[in-house]
Amino acid sequence: MTDRLKAALARLSAALSRAGDEALPLLARLIFAASLAGYFWASAATKLGEGIFGFLRPSSGAYAQIFPRQFEAVGYNSDALGLWHWAVVVLGTWAEFLLPLLILAGLMTRLAALGMIGFVAVQSLTDLYGHGGLAHAATLGAWFDRAPDGVILDQRLFWGLLLATLVFKGAGALSLDRVLGLDRRAAQQTA
Repeated sequence: MTDRLKAALARLSAALSRAGDEALPLLARLIFAASLAGYFWASAATKLGEGIFGFLRPSSGAYAQIFPRQFEAVGYNSDALGLWHWAVVVLGTWAEFLLPLLILAGLMTRLAALGMIGFVAVQSLTDLYGHGGLAHAATLGAWFDRAPDGVILDQRLFWGLLLATLVFKGAGALSLDRVLGLDRRAAQQTA
């Protein structure tokens, strides 16, 4: 390979890396908005109880979704569950509303995306063990099987990659993190 070709490839590589640092986080947030934010908000809405204080009094469906086996064990009576169960359901519901909102706004994006990764991991474990997903090969899926449609292993792996992009790259140029100077690139540009 000639020196001129190597230099041209190095310049192209550097330009693509700079562009990627700006484009990938913004694209990740747009893809999150297009595919996952509505999913999480719809899921959270099913957990709200009735009335103005429904955000503090979860629906019975919230307990069925988050603690399926424990809820069944107490005869589907949420009053028979403890403070721990109530706190997990309420905080999980709030997280399902707030974390996607933070990601869309690009505010505390790295922390919000990390929180979403944890949320998706807990959600997946609940689906597998609490709702019996392990017994259903089509739901579970399998890696390296040439079929990319497994709801848990395949789909949620892509979700994790999308969220990991935000953890490692931040929110990108069009974000509150950038406006408020919470992004490392913004801090470097002002220094």
